[in-house]
Amino acid sequence: MCLAIPGKVLSVDRSTEPLMGKVSFGGIQKQVCLDWTPDVREGEYVVVHVGFAISTMDEEEAGETLRLIQQMEGMLEKELNSSATDSEAS
Repeated sequence: MCLAIPGKVLSVDRSTEPLMGKVSFGGIQKQVCLDWTPDVREGEYVVVHVGFAISTMDEEEAGETLRLIQQMEGMLEKELNSSATDSEAS
């Protein structure tokens, strides 16, 4: 299973080979290879998988994707807490 996360491009360094940039994932900033999205500009969103931007996406779609990921995290946390409570009761 592959997971790609949307991030906002903060800067693009066109002087490097491969093309690199700084991308923010909810405040966490990472260097990302932008070679597969060479026309991307600061402020745009990219979909990143293992350090490579594999496509661009609009801000609305990125926001919806991030909301869905947060919902999944919340459901997983509830499930883990429920499992821990069930284990303690046994």
